[in-house]
Amino acid sequence: MEERTLAELAEYVGGRVCGDPNVLIRAASTLGRANEGDISFLTNRKYEKQLKTTKASAVIVGRETTNSAVPLLVAEDPYYAFMQVMVLLHGHRKHKKVGISPRASISDSAKVGADCHIHDFVTIADEARIGDGCIIYPGAFIGQGVQIGNDSIIYANVTIYDGCKIGNRVIINANSTIGEDGFGYATYKGVHHKIPQIGAVVIEDDVEIGACCGIERGTLGDTVVGQGSKLGDLVAIGHGTRIGPYCLLVAQVGIAGSTSLGHHCVVGGQVGIVGHVSIGNNVTIAAQAGVINNIPDGKVVAGAPAIEAGQARRAYGIIQYLPELRQSVRTLQSQIGRTTPGVEGGPEADQTEQ
Repeated sequence: MEERTLAELAEYVGGRVCGDPNVLIRAASTLGRANEGDISFLTNRKYEKQLKTTKASAVIVGRETTNSAVPLLVAEDPYYAFMQVMVLLHGHRKHKKVGISPRASISDSAKVGADCHIHDFVTIADEARIGDGCIIYPGAFIGQGVQIGNDSIIYANVTIYDGCKIGNRVIINANSTIGEDGFGYATYKGVHHKIPQIGAVVIEDDVEIGACCGIERGTLGDTVVGQGSKLGDLVAIGHGTRIGPYCLLVAQVGIAGSTSLGHHCVVGGQVGIVGHVSIGNNVTIAAQAGVINNIPDGKVVAGAPAIEAGQARRAYGIIQYLPELRQSVRTLQSQIGRTTPGVEGGPEADQTEQ
């Protein structure tokens, strides 16, 4: 583990120090859990009071403040600066260099690049192409004709079906499946007949796929996950869907087939999106929303069905009062009925009954 002075960290992230620049930093932590030698960060102002009580040796902030009991590293983007410091101090996961295991099954017609590490019980099928510097963990299956770029990491028990293309620096976490047949059937006289899925899946550079995801191959064209996009665990992407660059899909998102997302979209956990809709650029979809229509650029939506987020907050805020509102309406109807002629329950109705 690296040890750096606060001044060195400030220079590394392009920030400046308020306080002792010589304090030593060995690790990173949260404001509440930090101890001496740790550095933390503050991005949400509601936690600012913790600057007076934290045991951290320093805190990364976006602006200078007099409310801190510890030295500060002021950076333009505190969270990004904290990420940089984390990488510098702790680094990313280290992968054991195993070479090519004799217990891996690699076709004679497959090609594996330089400095790859192929673990036990990996299967690499005919005509597959693995780029340089790739790590493939035990039990992974790489299908016929699959192409994987340089420096990609395929974790245990991942399955990549035939013909799929994986870019450079892609991470696919354990138990995910890339390129299974799309959910396509023609129903005739009550019987569901399988439609051949002749497209593939294209995962572009710098994408990360979470654990236990399923990305279907296209029926005719390809299913595409754009450059730099990140998918959480248990995400399901339907056949022919196109996800633009730098999107974030949180865990348990489900997107039906032939849907398109623009660039820099954020999709909250457990969102469901129907097929054949178009979602614009820079769209944010709140958790558990149900999207059934197109969404223009820049919109923030929530609810099921998904509507503009401010309107959704107002609508959902009323739900807890609906029983009282219902009773109030019934009471008013009863009062109107007793005093208005011709209305059910009114004076004329009482005379007719008599």
